[in-house]
Amino acid sequence: MTVVQGGDVLASTRAVGRGSVLAGGVAHVAISLFWGVILAATLPRRHTVLAGAGAGLVIAAFDLGVVGRRIPPVRALDWRPQVLDHLAYGAVVGSVLSHVRR
Repeated sequence: MTVVQGGDVLASTRAVGRGSVLAGGVAHVAISLFWGVILAATLPRRHTVLAGAGAGLVIAAFDLGVVGRRIPPVRALDWRPQVLDHLAYGAVVGSVLSHVRR
């Protein structure tokens, strides 16, 4: 969505890193690994992609609504691409897990 609209694809990375792309990248990797471990432990073996997408929405609510609202640069981001990113993340993790678990 951001690319199509010609927006800044690194805005969320800088927001999490308090202006630094490097710090934001490290934070994104750490956060993604954390949620990946949680999803691997909790997603069901059936309908894993759908459950992962749903989990991505729950993660978005927590990341953006609870944590992100306390960080002004994150709070300033357009929430729609952020939610879509979380939805896609959950679905991708679910897809990977469904293949790994076979």
